Amino acid sequence: MSRTQHTADALRAMHEQGYMLLRGVLQPRQIDEVRVTIDQLEPIHWDYQGLVDDHYKCVFNRDPFWLPYLDLPGVIELAEACLGADCHVIGQTAWRSHPGFVGGELHADYLAMELPEALLADPAFKLPMQVCTAHIYLDRIDADLCPTWVIPGSHRAGRKPRVDETSWQGREAEPIFCEAGDVLMFRSDLWHAGSRNRTADRSRYLLQVHYGRRMVAQKFSPYLQWRFNPAVIAAATPRQRRLLGEHEASEYD
Repeated sequence: MSRTQHTADALRAMHEQGYMLLRGVLQPRQIDEVRVTIDQLEPIHWDYQGLVDDHYKCVFNRDPFWLPYLDLPGVIELAEACLGADCHVIGQTAWRSHPGFVGGELHADYLAMELPEALLADPAFKLPMQVCTAHIYLDRIDADLCPTWVIPGSHRAGRKPRVDETSWQGREAEPIFCEAGDVLMFRSDLWHAGSRNRTADRSRYLLQVHYGRRMVAQKFSPYLQWRFNPAVIAAATPRQRRLLGEHEASEYD
């Protein structure tokens, strides 16, 4: 199957199911390198190293090493198909979840507006995406190692889940099991949840990339004090520079 056809099929899944699992995106060497590099990170600003998890924001700005993970082959084509050829990155987060970690409850990350579910039930209506997230898994994810749970099609609810709501239209959340190097792309209005690390001695390593339409603001902390790393900008390709915010002039520039 050509990459163009694969992207078209993945885009269809994003509209119908709200997510797509891309297999074998990273090679074993890349997986090892990213894990080692995450282990070398130190917290800055809102980053933290906790008892059961470590969280590092905007890692792309620390070193050119992270740039290739903004536009991985197969992932960037899907992001652009979902959000437009002028989409950009609104975050890149490295995350370690240690034994005892407890993931978030069922939620949707971002909803541009609430819409009637009756409208969204029409298969002819395609709800535009505003933000998508790529979960780049650096471990084999099984039932004990923090699988992401999703409710397929729940982006068509037109709202976020209510407190204690665990299903949509009778459909319960399903875990995503995958191999190290796989990437889960999902839209921000999909109902999804984290889960526990039930292992005794394994930490889940995860790299997240958040993509938004051009009109979705880039959220780079520490905001007013933000400065791009000159070494990163110098090393970035034209596509990576656009993902970092170097857009062509438009209506609001």
